[in-house]
Order: sequence, then C-alpha cells, then structure tokens
Amino acid sequence: QVQLVESGGGWVQAGGSLRLSCAASGRSFSSYVMGWFRQAPGEEREFVSAISESGGCTYDGGSVKGRFTISRDNAKNTVYLQMNRLKTEDTAVYYCAAGYGADNFEYWGQGTQVTVSS
Repeated sequence: QVQLVESGGGWVQAGGSLRLSCAASGRSFSSYVMGWFRQAPGEEREFVSAISESGGCTYDGGSVKGRFTISRDNAKNTVYLQMNRLKTEDTAVYYCAAGYGADNFEYWGQGTQVTVSS
C-alpha cells in the first residue's frame, strides 16, 4: 500500500506557472505508474497526465498537452506536475494517484487546490 500527499497548489494568474508535488510513502514507489487527475466543481474527474514506473514514458491529456509536464524522482518517492501557461479552465482540485497501470489507479491523495484567475 502507498500513501500520497500532494502539495504546491495555490492561486496564480492566467499565464503563470505552478509545480505540484506528490510525496509517496512506502518502499515500492518505483513499481507504480503515477498519475495526476483533476476535478473542477460540478464536473467529472479528468485525467491530466501519467508517467511510467521508470519515468521513461509519459501520457498527457489533450487539454494540457504542451503546457504541463509530469516527472518523477524515484530516489525521493516523489512525482511532480509542472504546469505552465495556466488558464482559468485549469482551476480544479488536483489529485495524485498510484497504480499498476495507466487505467488501474488504486491509491489516491487528498488533493490540492489550484486556482487560476484572469
């Protein structure tokens, strides 16, 4: 089992940047596919990005492609989401997730709020 704690959310003006971090507990971090999801008020949860166990492969949702970059540091048990050129529609609670496949996330963090103002 793994526990996930997100940080780095906050308020930013449109066009700005934020970097989210997700720290994982446990000794098996490098065996998990890691992902970021988001959920805006009144909307369904949306896939943002995922990264393979080694970090060699990444997958991005269409709405963030070219603006967000996922990365991981297995030595630090941490996954990151660098968010650039933020838009107001990026406002949401962002969740970190861990699993054994890009369509099989089993563990979730509590989320961190990102608010982008115009």
